[in-house]
Amino acid sequence: MNHSEVIQVLIADDHPIVRQGLAALLDREPDMTVVAQAANGCEAVEMFRQHQPNVALIDLRMPQMNGVAAITAICTEFKNAQIVVLTTYDGDEDIYNGLRAGAKSYLLKDTEPEQILAAIRNVANGKKYIPLTVGAKLAQRMENPQLSDRELEVVRLIASAKSNQEISSTLNISESTVKFHVNNILCKLGVNDRTQAAIAALKRGIANL
Repeated sequence: MNHSEVIQVLIADDHPIVRQGLAALLDREPDMTVVAQAANGCEAVEMFRQHQPNVALIDLRMPQMNGVAAITAICTEFKNAQIVVLTTYDGDEDIYNGLRAGAKSYLLKDTEPEQILAAIRNVANGKKYIPLTVGAKLAQRMENPQLSDRELEVVRLIASAKSNQEISSTLNISESTVKFHVNNILCKLGVNDRTQAAIAALKRGIANL
């Protein structure tokens, strides 16, 4: 096989054992080689810039710069970047944000190795690779009523256990306005109280602890 036919891969994940496991898996394939590994989002951007791999495997939750921010930065600089999200987070908002940032595939870390390899090969050839379960969650997300930017701010503060008074102070809005947003959030998320709203936001990837 010619060197030009080998898929050069960048792995970005903050867990060394994950990076090493993926590297061992990919380097066994005659048509793949791992050219760089990154432990955080900033390194991912810098390593992509240095090596310009055919495909980058990027986790969503990493220190210094998260995966979505890293993907956005890479795709802004390299319009033809081919990126696969590989993460443990399967919330519909996580999926939406990852793909909107520019990823061509979204896989979970419990995905079978053969499927990961298939995704890399498809993405390297300029194709998208979206598993059915991921596609179903993305479709559900598009059907759900969307939270406004202000509602997103409020629900993230709710998820961090802030009271209405604390939210009011943080966002510099009145408590009555906070209550108005909270009511809208409960309605849009289809829940009955703040605790359920926080759980739904965390589960869907709208908020993070």
